[in-house]
This record gives sequence, structure tokens and C-alpha cells, in this order.
Amino acid sequence: MKVGLFTALFAKLSLDEVIKKIKPLGIRTVELGTGNYPGDPHLKLDWLSTPTKLREFKSRLDDQGISISALSCHGNPLHPNKKISELHAETNRKTILMAEKLGVRTVVDFAGCPGDADNAKYPNWVTTPWPPDYLEILAWQWEKKVIPYWRKRAKVAEDHGVRIAIEMHPGFVAYSPETLLKLRAAAGHNLGCNFDPSHMFWQGIDPCCAIRALGDAVFHVHAKDTRMYEVNYRVNGVLDTKPYKDEKSRSWIFRTVGYGHGAEFWGDMVSTLQMVGYDDVLSIEHEDSLMSIDEGLSKAATLLNQVVIKEKLKEMWWA
Repeated sequence: MKVGLFTALFAKLSLDEVIKKIKPLGIRTVELGTGNYPGDPHLKLDWLSTPTKLREFKSRLDDQGISISALSCHGNPLHPNKKISELHAETNRKTILMAEKLGVRTVVDFAGCPGDADNAKYPNWVTTPWPPDYLEILAWQWEKKVIPYWRKRAKVAEDHGVRIAIEMHPGFVAYSPETLLKLRAAAGHNLGCNFDPSHMFWQGIDPCCAIRALGDAVFHVHAKDTRMYEVNYRVNGVLDTKPYKDEKSRSWIFRTVGYGHGAEFWGDMVSTLQMVGYDDVLSIEHEDSLMSIDEGLSKAATLLNQVVIKEKLKEMWWA
């Protein structure tokens, strides 16, 4: 296991500046955004048509001893607004081609969410089986939109030697192990998940139990924490639409690794990942509104490196 970084948090810095920041923290692998929701200027899809720039980019990373764990294009390729869905789907397609050229195995995306009909304007995320209209919408979404798109896209990725890692995120059709595995069963084993425990915590899902259920469907992992505020969720539950900046009033907020759950949890998660055969990157994603980027990254990297070293020592002892 090794610690990495999703570089979207350093979008305002040059690649050289990012590398300068992460090396002292023991980070030697990066996850790069290519468009859609995460902005990241370090890798541009336009470079697909200029091979020399791609070679220069890869050489700069190689010279610094930096590898790429995944390319990420989190979007909604199923959005009912065709301008949005077509743009996000095209970004995904180009990201697959970019991954192939760079020798990167994994592309991260969201599953997306359609509307309730072909003429809808906005996505419709179904969260209840009643009134019965919702089950009709859900069946239509999966049969007409979700399965046809991802079955074809997973095959495209496979043809280019790349696999798709769907990040389970509420608001999209695959937001839990059950819905992710349903999508995988329909699209094939070249589609798996980018496991982010922060989205599990507030849904009441135990991340380690989720990892056991997902097994070899875990293709990539984000390291991000969530702090639950009992004083609020005991009153209003966990479905919270208040802005993330309204930290005091929310039922939960995203936190730096260690500020929602301690080292014991993160050690257990690493061990559980190893049990199901995952021994790759823990890609730090910083979305902590109470902590600066530099402080959050430093604290996350320190805790995760300690956990990884501890788990390695355990392996050596038992060996």
C-alpha cells in the first residue's frame, strides 16, 4: 500500500510546485483530473493530438520518480441536458485514450444520474420506493439509460487496456456497494469502484464491511474522512442540503483523514483492503473546509504513512 494525492486541490499550482510539496511528505504517486467537475490544469486532453507534449509530461514525472495512479473525470454522462451529458461522456472517452497513451490502468468517474424522462431538464435521484412513481422512474433510468451507456463504455475502456472505477456518490445511480455491484453485473468486470469512505460514513455504511462486500471490485481508493455531528443528525437526519460552509449547522462535513475517524479505523481499513486483494494507492482528497490545504495534506499524509508502515511491519512479523 502507498500514499498518493489527487492533485485537484492544487489546481492553482504548477506541476513542478505540486511535486515539490508532496515529495517531503513521502508521496510519489498522483491522481490527475482531466475535466468535468474537478478542475486540474496539470494534464490537458488537448495533448492527445500533440504526442510530443505527452512525452514531455510523462518524462517530467518519470524524472522526479512520480507515477500516476489514475486519471479522473468525475461527471454526469447521463445528465438529461444533452449538452452536459455529451460533454461529460466525451471527456470520459478522451480520458480513456489519454490513460492508454500514458500507461495508466484506471479512469475514475461517477455513474451519473438521468432525469425522469427523455425531455427532463435535471437529474432525478430516486431514494424511496413510494409513491410508486419512483420505482417506475428508477426502472426506466436503469433499463434505458444507465445499463446501455455503461455496458458500451466499459467495453470501450477494455478495448484500450483501461478499466473504469466508479466513485459511489449520493446523487448518482451508484452510491452504495449494492448499487455499484448492480452496475458491475450489467456492465462487466472491467467496471469497478473508486472507494471513498467519506461518502459511506454519512450514509450509515461501515466502510470496512463495504470493502468486504465489494471485494475485487475495488480498483482505486480515495483517502478522505467525514465528521458526524450527533447534535444535528439526531434532530434532522443525515440527508443534509445545507451548504458545506455552514459547518456548525450540518449533520456531517468532510474532514481531513484522522479528524472524523482515528488511526485505528484507518489501520483497519488498510487491513481490510489487503484482505480483498487491494494493495495499491490511498489517494488523498482534500475537501476539509475547516483546514488549509497544506495543513490538511500534511496531517493526512503523516497519519496514512504511519498506518501503512505499521501494517507492513505486521506483515513482516507474521511472515
